[in-house]
Amino acid sequence: MASSRTIIVAGAGIGGLTAALALAGKGFRVVVCEQALELSETGAGLQLSSNASRLLIELGLGDALQPQVVTPEHLSIRRGRTGGEIARMVLGGEIAFRYGAPYWIVHRADLQAVLRDAVLANPDIVLQLGARVHDLAIHQNGVTAQIRRGDRVSDERAVALIGADGLWSQTRRILGDASKPRFSGRAAWRASVPATALPEEFRRPVIHLWLGRGAHLVHYPVRAGGLVNIVAIAGDAWQGEGWSAPATSDDVLRRFGKLSWSDTARRILQAPESWLKWALLDRTPSRGWGQGGVTLLGDAAHPMLPFLAQGAAMAIEDALVLADCLAASSEDLPDGLRRYEILRRGRTARVQRAARFTGEMYQLDGPLAFARNAVLARMGSENLRARYDWLYDWRR
Repeated sequence: MASSRTIIVAGAGIGGLTAALALAGKGFRVVVCEQALELSETGAGLQLSSNASRLLIELGLGDALQPQVVTPEHLSIRRGRTGGEIARMVLGGEIAFRYGAPYWIVHRADLQAVLRDAVLANPDIVLQLGARVHDLAIHQNGVTAQIRRGDRVSDERAVALIGADGLWSQTRRILGDASKPRFSGRAAWRASVPATALPEEFRRPVIHLWLGRGAHLVHYPVRAGGLVNIVAIAGDAWQGEGWSAPATSDDVLRRFGKLSWSDTARRILQAPESWLKWALLDRTPSRGWGQGGVTLLGDAAHPMLPFLAQGAAMAIEDALVLADCLAASSEDLPDGLRRYEILRRGRTARVQRAARFTGEMYQLDGPLAFARNAVLARMGSENLRARYDWLYDWRR
């Protein structure tokens, strides 16, 4: 394919790989630059709501993902102190019928592996590992990217560059935004355990959400039900970068004390032999994501707090909208990039705000928590689902 149709994607995470596939499907040649030397199997579980699964199926990945995913029957919202169920939102077939696409839970590494295999099988995509976009120059006919591979530096020209390089985006910095993400005052601990390590009740295809004072707990099966992914979130002062810092069970359990958390919840937290920890960081929505032939995608543009489980979904949505806009503006790619930014800015900002609000609601205490629980209990499954129509029923 002619080099005049080459687009560089910085970053081979879920957003970058999805963007590469979507762009290649529109006739572009794509070079994906990833600074890691290998795409290792790290990360936690992911919830792929219908707005995301619909797009992955559209890209032809449904059959490859099917053996890896779990389709949850329902979401069970529980009281952290007693373990009693507050409310239940039916998922499964009802979600697929309502929105025209399933609700899936999957291990991040399994989704990344499916995306990687599809990228490697596509003749119009080149995946370069150990390669980092170090700098770039924007010119009238596109961009020139300075690619660093160890001690070697080379220049590569392209008609556009997509910064899908995550929360600490180098592309965002090159574009002139030197601000740092804002610490939310909370941290998350994650672990996976064999399903057999938990009671039968917690091996079933159900998302369990436990709400407690100043903390909450989420767990659900992944890897076709063979593992259970556990995420515990609580207030914390630690602000380390990355999301693979080692942590101990004691570090987790002291934030889920006996007086505030049921024995059942604490037994779940005692099941993992080791934990990984990451600080929850946030950014104010940016007014501008790009210049000329450069734009941002996913966490580089709009990092999401995890309380709506939409970080990966927003990056996937970005990727498909981006490909559509560039295909429709093939004679003026910068115009297509600006249209993409306009189309995505409002929705992603709304999801960011909703995620922040949801996080505050999860960790209420005292009378406010009692009122929240009473409202959830009265709503019922149908009304709970309806609250997410704007999010899950999105179409581009």
